[in-house]
Amino acid sequence: MAKFAAGEARAWALENLRGVTGCVMPSFTQDLSGLDEEAIAHDIQRERELGFSGFLIVAECGTTPEELRRFIDVSVAEAGGMVTVIQAAAGTLEENVEIVRYAARAGVDLVLPSYPLGFYPQSGAEVVEYTRTLAQASDMGLVVFAMGLWNFERLHPTGFAVPWLEELVETAPNVVGIKNEVGEPGVAGIAEVFRRFAGRVVVADPLEMNSPAWTSTYGMPWMGTSNYEYFGAEVPRYFALLQDPARYDEAMDLYWRLHPARKATGALMKEANAGTVFVHRMLWKYQGWLQGFNGGVVRPPHMRLTDRQMQTLRSAAVASGLAVTDEPDTEFFRGRHVK
Repeated sequence: MAKFAAGEARAWALENLRGVTGCVMPSFTQDLSGLDEEAIAHDIQRERELGFSGFLIVAECGTTPEELRRFIDVSVAEAGGMVTVIQAAAGTLEENVEIVRYAARAGVDLVLPSYPLGFYPQSGAEVVEYTRTLAQASDMGLVVFAMGLWNFERLHPTGFAVPWLEELVETAPNVVGIKNEVGEPGVAGIAEVFRRFAGRVVVADPLEMNSPAWTSTYGMPWMGTSNYEYFGAEVPRYFALLQDPARYDEAMDLYWRLHPARKATGALMKEANAGTVFVHRMLWKYQGWLQGFNGGVVRPPHMRLTDRQMQTLRSAAVASGLAVTDEPDTEFFRGRHVK
């Protein structure tokens, strides 16, 4: 069951939403005919071992509606005390409402909405109404995903205007947080969201490279969700150190050791997003596989993972002092729990 009662989501989040929330993607059987539940359970256990406080149940890897429901059930059963977040990423508002309601009944804690490919709002009010409808569909807490990839820049230069966020925080009591990536290039937009909303809801910049700035300036207590698994246990470790001003220098020593890997994943993700405006989940799966996660392919249509990308990520992880698997890359495509 969820970790708070109806009407208490925001208060719970402000007090308890802490640490780093990673991402668990579904694993499939070798013939892609169904979920590999043992592999999913393995990945959730690996999240726990590496020090993550929660995980996103990723819905962009080709699961059917029935499989997504089962993925939710397995995730809740395996999560223990970890915070669970469902990604509402279906093709219509109606489908996403159903996902939210199912996840709430299953005991998921939070929802992170995305916006359908066919959602082409003509005003900020439509963005607010869509998001508020999902918030009102359950008693789960909702984290607003404010970023520039939704094609809302034609409505406001930030991609997700502060007045929209203000209305959501004021009119949807179970909006508990903001995943904040607005106004690129630069950080002025991100800083403005922190300035306006930190302390009212939980505000996070999910880009781990920026975390020292926001923890020291605005006391950012939680970070999520992204492909932190590539760095093994190191992002949860240094993020915890950043919370203690007396250990800031220790955190930064660890932060800079990871810089080769950070540069590699940043360059490859920028390359993929530039052509697709879509997260390269196969690449994320490979990054996790290097650190002991199941790996394995996701269902098409999706982006292809290339040797160049794998070699870049593996060598950068080694250069950062990360312990990565010595298995050949061909084993990634099989997955560790072959069925």
